[in-house]
Amino acid sequence: MEDDLITCLTRQVKEEVLENYLTQRRLIEIETEDVEARAEDVRALAHEVGKRFTRLGYLMMDAEMLARLIELLHIPETSFWRECLEKPFARGVRFIKVSALTHKGKFRKLVLESYNRLLTWMGKYKDAFSDLELEVRALNINIQNFQSNFDLLTILNFLKSLDVCGLEHKHFLGSNFTAEEIMSVEKKLYIHPMKVDRFALPPPLDLPPPVLIQNELGRLAEDVFRKHHNQIKRLLR
Repeated sequence: MEDDLITCLTRQVKEEVLENYLTQRRLIEIETEDVEARAEDVRALAHEVGKRFTRLGYLMMDAEMLARLIELLHIPETSFWRECLEKPFARGVRFIKVSALTHKGKFRKLVLESYNRLLTWMGKYKDAFSDLELEVRALNINIQNFQSNFDLLTILNFLKSLDVCGLEHKHFLGSNFTAEEIMSVEKKLYIHPMKVDRFALPPPLDLPPPVLIQNELGRLAEDVFRKHHNQIKRLLR
């Protein structure tokens, strides 16, 4: 009678340990899926910001003026944002409507407003990127706590040490594991911490505020207009 009670209790303990382990592991998996979905949202937002770069780059009209813009905004040479600046404009965003007395003044306003809207979108992206970093950090803390609370080697050794018959060992553990097999299971089920780098998202840029570059950007727009005034007049119609 006493042996039956011990067997029953050890079975219950064993099942509770495994059930708790699997439940907590599934919660980590769900949280990981949520972070991955958020990363895809941030990636989509990066492409929206990129369209604003493309629009501004298009207004420069030629490579020389674009190079001046790149220098003014300190855009890294090898970056997603640099690639967006140099892309052909495909009207992925609305063309901005502005008003002024002259075509030159109108074009200057267009360039400045394009930059202001780029800044707004970059601010949204920067916030989203920062939120993703916080979510990844929280996930890694939960993973670390999970690994500490549910070490798989400990669970396997605990189950093998239970005073139950060999048939039950075989049922729950498959059979007596060798040390190599236990390490293999541990390696396969180990949850690695997540890094934001794995998503290959472009880092946000700290673009200069309008107050610092408004005059230079305005002069650049005027130089573009003088060089390409006929093309720009058709553009502004």
